Amino acid sequence: MKNSNRIVFIDYVRVIACFLVMLVHASENFYCISADTTMLANESNRFWVAFYDGALGRMSVPLFMVVSAFLLVPVKPNVSMSDFYKHRFKRIIPPLVFFMLIYCFLPLAWGQMTWEQSWQDFRLLPFTFPSMAGHLWFMYPLISLYLIIPVVSPWLERASAKEERLFLIFFMLSTLVPWLTRFVSSNLWGTCFWNPYFGMFYYCSGYLGYLVIAHYIRVHLKWDRAKRLKVGIGSFVAGAAFTAWSAWHAGVPGIVMQTPSYEWSWEFCTPNVLLATFGAFLMFTCIKRQEAHPWITGISKLTFGMYLMHILFLSNIAPLFMPEGPAQPVLPVAVTIPCMAVLCFVCCVVTTKLISLIPGSKWIIG
Repeated sequence: MKNSNRIVFIDYVRVIACFLVMLVHASENFYCISADTTMLANESNRFWVAFYDGALGRMSVPLFMVVSAFLLVPVKPNVSMSDFYKHRFKRIIPPLVFFMLIYCFLPLAWGQMTWEQSWQDFRLLPFTFPSMAGHLWFMYPLISLYLIIPVVSPWLERASAKEERLFLIFFMLSTLVPWLTRFVSSNLWGTCFWNPYFGMFYYCSGYLGYLVIAHYIRVHLKWDRAKRLKVGIGSFVAGAAFTAWSAWHAGVPGIVMQTPSYEWSWEFCTPNVLLATFGAFLMFTCIKRQEAHPWITGISKLTFGMYLMHILFLSNIAPLFMPEGPAQPVLPVAVTIPCMAVLCFVCCVVTTKLISLIPGSKWIIG
């Protein structure tokens, strides 16, 4: 399972999850018409967006969360809270700030934004990500996860498998909140206009649940390889199928809708995405190679930088494949979406590798 200090299957998870992020964002070109509105041009787009973005891509972000927790939880006994924060944030904050500035100003070079928008993005950097870098939303939950890891580590060190399962039951109940809020009542379990966020399951919800899942799998799950593979495949197929169906069902071609109405089951802390992520991660743990392929290990080390930069490439790749718009891509949409993602992935690998050869590159790509 290990090559030196590397956990082999984790390298595979990182590489696949990084590609799936690009697959998701390639798919978005075929349904997003603005920041918050959606329209699918035809039945082909409807099906393939649901497949690539829904069935395959939605587990990408939770997989990254599980990987982080799998490697970092619990904090080693001789590492203080301040030392943990110093080590983790030194790795992610400088590259994040660097690319935030890049996304504020570089798109001006090819006319994707105005000076007014650029300046507005720059002024808001202390509070949010640039308008051309929506994918950087992920960094804020990741930072939050890092903040909480030293707090929950002492409990996880002492907790039994039964106690962790009890917490995970509460977490699984919390994944129903987005659906119940949408379809039952916006005032759910204590939330209301004077308490809009902190409902009953708030402190058992969100990506903290994926952190506990990662620890539970690593420490307490004693299933053999055959059972992990069987349960993993079943869980992934069931979760992915529901996610794909929900998007296909909601996305009627030619109808403009609010994006949240189209993506109603795509939130990363919903039951179906949780199920697919759990299943996929179990399948990855079945990898028994003594060492990863050198290409996999090499790319795995670059994935953070690749993630940060990929929208810069994808935003310029997409028009090449769909000059007449999403209704008429140059290739069938079933081929176009993965081709866009693969080309973006290759560009990011090459660029990040070249940057890694520069002294001090860790401040740019982590």
